[in-house]
Amino acid sequence: MPTNLPPDAKKKWAEVEATRYPRERLQRMEEFLSLVPKHKGTLKLRGQIKKQVAVLRKEIEEKKRKKAGKGGPKFFIEKEGAAQIALLSLTNAGKSSLLSAVTNAKVEVSPTLYTTRETVPGIMVYQDVQFQIVEAPALMEGSADGRAWGLQTLALARNADGLILMVDLSQNPVKQLALILSELEKARVLVSKPRGRVEIERKYMGAALRIILVGKLVDCNMRDVEELLRSYRITDAVVKISGETTLDEIEDAIFESTAYRPAVVVANKIDLTGAKANLKRLEGYVNNKLPILPVSCEKRMGLGKLGETLFRTLGIIRVYTKEPNQKEYSKKPFILKKGATVYSLAKNIHSDFKENFAFAKVWGKRLVFSPQKVGSGFTLDDGDIVEIHLK
Repeated sequence: MPTNLPPDAKKKWAEVEATRYPRERLQRMEEFLSLVPKHKGTLKLRGQIKKQVAVLRKEIEEKKRKKAGKGGPKFFIEKEGAAQIALLSLTNAGKSSLLSAVTNAKVEVSPTLYTTRETVPGIMVYQDVQFQIVEAPALMEGSADGRAWGLQTLALARNADGLILMVDLSQNPVKQLALILSELEKARVLVSKPRGRVEIERKYMGAALRIILVGKLVDCNMRDVEELLRSYRITDAVVKISGETTLDEIEDAIFESTAYRPAVVVANKIDLTGAKANLKRLEGYVNNKLPILPVSCEKRMGLGKLGETLFRTLGIIRVYTKEPNQKEYSKKPFILKKGATVYSLAKNIHSDFKENFAFAKVWGKRLVFSPQKVGSGFTLDDGDIVEIHLK
């Protein structure tokens, strides 16, 4: 990303960000694109903006269709359960068969290519955790550039909490996975934790600019970051920078932030001839960077491990709560990220809990003494039972 766009281009981008109406935003984006110099250093930026323009155009077209009573495929799915998992693959890899086998969803399973034309959700239960798995229309080469329903599928992946990347072991699984990862990367959805992360949360006028650095700036200092943000008229926002981050990456996030989504590779049709050899090639390609789960949806092989694999990959824990002076604890857990504290739990229960917190008692298998009286900063573990006491 260049850090030397012309001032009129930066001013125009500020206008884009200030616009909320789709038609006006589309017009401003196109005007911004015309002001960006065409050279090697702006290729990535121009590609990002062209993709956003394509997304906006499709949104406007969909609204037109709905007004005309023509309707259209449904893509946005409200999140349910502990986490929403987007199920992605190329065509005919077995997504519908997987969804039918592990969830309560009623889906059409067909050998016909591109049968799935809209998102289909289903709930999978693992122990006392519910995962919402959403089957998306198939990806293909060019999805990130707007081909077929690719932009909507990739938007679903960006909005989800995690991904299942499905490949067909009777074909070339390496080629399939490489294409899926390439389209995700073009859409700025990563399945490996990025070295650094930038989040820009715009605030109301007069809120001022607040930069929170948790990590390290690689090739710049805080003054450089502030000058860059102000050059794009970002004056009222909270900017969180974590990990090792460059000034180019911060500028990149102004246009579109990178989304990290933990992923599991489900390798289907392990029961077919030649599948085990293809699985070895896939494992060599992935090189332990992603968990691979070999399954056969048709023969119901390996599917019992999907819940555990998702639970581990998402890095979540189950925490149960108990009322003071009660023997029984709630059988419905709170789902928190690994490393969560008692304070995190208190915030999830009720805002009054965090403000009036006195202490907590924790029951856990790892504790020498159970229950143990702890403070708000105590780190919780999977399966802990917590009793919160207020002032």
